[in-house]
Amino acid sequence: MATQKPFLQADFLNHLELLGASTPLVEGASLPPPLARILLASDGTGALTKAADDLIHLLKARKAMLQASFDTELAADELRRYQKFAKPGQPSPHTIHLRQKQAAARQASSLSKQSLVKAAASFVRNAGIEVPQRVALEVFITDWIDSNVPKALALAT
Repeated sequence: MATQKPFLQADFLNHLELLGASTPLVEGASLPPPLARILLASDGTGALTKAADDLIHLLKARKAMLQASFDTELAADELRRYQKFAKPGQPSPHTIHLRQKQAAARQASSLSKQSLVKAAASFVRNAGIEVPQRVALEVFITDWIDSNVPKALALAT
């Protein structure tokens, strides 16, 4: 059975969206120094840079990709379960519906992957991040998100 992978950066994404809506920095919340250099303007006003907008799009694309991956696995599992006991010959309307559902899930998965790569390219370009040679952008940005983007928003009390 397919299990949904959690989107660990959801709190940070919500925080960035609040910052993007021209809300001042949440009291007590701080960005890690490497992210602060990339996301906040260097003039000290606390305004977000273009890279911050790109990171918001990137995190949304990552979340959509995780959801599409789960939906694809779920549709494939369901189809496998029903096809295992299907009689030879004409497929049942239910099996046809499951195949259509699987095709739609695959298409959504492809679109989410494309949007992730597009958002990653824009973020890497605007943030000035060097992508190593012979490393796929999708793999690099996924590892970068996992290692650099906070999984929980730290609020000082």
